[in-house]
Amino acid sequence: MLEAQPIAEPQIVPRHIAIIMDGNGRWARKRRLPRVEGHRRGADAVRRTGEICKELGVSCLTLFAFSSENWNRPAAEVDDLMGLLRHYLRREIGELERNGIRLSVIGDRTRLPQDIIDLIDEAEFRTQSNSVMRLTIAVSYGAQDEIVRATREIAAAHARGELSLDEIDEQAFASRLYTADIPDPDLIIRTSGEQRLSNFMLWQAAYAELLFVDTYWPDFDKSALLTAIAEYNARERRYGARPAR
Repeated sequence: MLEAQPIAEPQIVPRHIAIIMDGNGRWARKRRLPRVEGHRRGADAVRRTGEICKELGVSCLTLFAFSSENWNRPAAEVDDLMGLLRHYLRREIGELERNGIRLSVIGDRTRLPQDIIDLIDEAEFRTQSNSVMRLTIAVSYGAQDEIVRATREIAAAHARGELSLDEIDEQAFASRLYTADIPDPDLIIRTSGEQRLSNFMLWQAAYAELLFVDTYWPDFDKSALLTAIAEYNARERRYGARPAR
């Protein structure tokens, strides 16, 4: 576990940071507030973290907002989360445009309400030329489903004679994932103290540094992010090679 401590600005910033945003419900319960209030404060943390990452020069930020398994939560809570997603998309699109941030949403959109799909399409279209930072939000997302989808696409391409067996490699597979046009994450952070990936970016996490912090997501701030980046800088990334001597 890593406790957030105030530190100086980092000199080396990961190109791509991915965050499993966890702990909204426990944050609210600890304060005897409705669970939805935890989700509202979590939405505020999304905006705050995006601003901090842009300030630090992070190229890509990916946030795990709603998993494919989250559809099994009580209907009232799912409705609250969908409402917050609507509110975020409507409120933030202008700010994203002004700040040069390109928004992408990954996951199975077929399960989302049509009005949310329309808002996502509009947000992606309006920000598609932005290049300051790439913000990706994973909604109705599951890594195992993503891998199965990519496998089906490869099998179909092979059946059509478009892809030989010898051409099926890591690059061919990765090009069929939701994240085909962004680099794999350098650092994956999970808040709230849980220590698992929970079906998030399983393929892309192959060489990511994993960091589990006790901070609940609504409390995640610049100090917590800088502490995480400092830990990232302290690690030796070898990609299977021998350590430097």
